[in-house]
Amino acid sequence: MAYIPLESHLPGITGLLEYRKDTGAPIRELTQILLRGESTLTEGERELIATVVSQKNECRFCTAAHTAAANILLGETTTSEEVKNNILAATVSNKMKALLNIAVLVQKSGKAVTAAAIQQAKDEGATDIEIHDTVLIAALFCLYNRYVDGLATVTPSDASFYNNLGERLKQHGYNRLPQGYDHLKNQTVE
Repeated sequence: MAYIPLESHLPGITGLLEYRKDTGAPIRELTQILLRGESTLTEGERELIATVVSQKNECRFCTAAHTAAANILLGETTTSEEVKNNILAATVSNKMKALLNIAVLVQKSGKAVTAAAIQQAKDEGATDIEIHDTVLIAALFCLYNRYVDGLATVTPSDASFYNNLGERLKQHGYNRLPQGYDHLKNQTVE
């Protein structure tokens, strides 16, 4: 049970963003730009960054949500599991491994990011904007993870919830649905 009264049909971050729409709007906008805006990184690759950071922060809701989104965007389920288990052994490009390594360093502390880690990413072909966006996505998901867990939001255990959420993220991105979320009141959250 959440520490503050949230809509029961809106688990995780959605309930928090709806609780304070005024603070939720700029967070959503930033997330939309970073994860769905123009980028040389695919949407699936950017979701992998969110997944890895969320997993390292032990945020069950965000890990499950972004794993589902990554799986849907990548069209398979292997890659997200590989990067969560062992980035270096994952079947992603060396550039992506270097960027995911930077994301993990940001998750520990911004000061954990080293010049060597940045240079490794550059040596593997990462651009300055890809490095910038990786750091910002990682930092943003540290905020999300702490926001979700810090207020003890509901974390559904049903995998189908996250698959539906992943589809919604693919179709609508991180923008608030124009009609809101009342249509979700009919769904049972377990």
